[in-house]
Amino acid sequence: MSDEPTTSPQNFSPAWSDAAGRADPPLVGDEREILLSYLDFHRETFALKCAGVPAGRLSEFLVPPSGLTLHGLVRHLAGVEQWWLQIQFAGDESRPVLYYSDDDPDQDFEHLDGDFDQAFATWRAQVETSRRIVADTPSLDATGVHKATGQPVSLRRILVHLLAEYARHNGHADLLRERIDGATGY
Repeated sequence: MSDEPTTSPQNFSPAWSDAAGRADPPLVGDEREILLSYLDFHRETFALKCAGVPAGRLSEFLVPPSGLTLHGLVRHLAGVEQWWLQIQFAGDESRPVLYYSDDDPDQDFEHLDGDFDQAFATWRAQVETSRRIVADTPSLDATGVHKATGQPVSLRRILVHLLAEYARHNGHADLLRERIDGATGY
């Protein structure tokens, strides 16, 4: 080990100004703790990107030709949570798929009628359902049925997929929010 002093960066990317309630993932932990804390970090980052936006701006198409909006993203992510954890993993098909039908597969993004606050509450409720499903599953090796292939799919694989989904859509939400009011940060 060198006796030379080490230097650390002094300038970091700005954090979101109102990040209360969002915990940074731990620097160490077991696989489950790291996966779940990162997933919750990304869920809360998405919620922060939607917070404080005037109601009339949540459904605006701000980055043409893209059809993405914060309203559409919240609807989409509610459906993603339901599809991957409730339907494919837990096998619970007791409710219709949120914001989707075979006849109209893009309704999560294209049909923005309805109240954003209701869509946001639906997303939050679905996240809580997902958390319960995961908490009740003792092993990341437990499997559900991947609907497209009929093959087993592990909880580990589903959590990694959800992390990728949220990370991708948080990038979209970053751009949309910056177009709305200039707010940036991670």
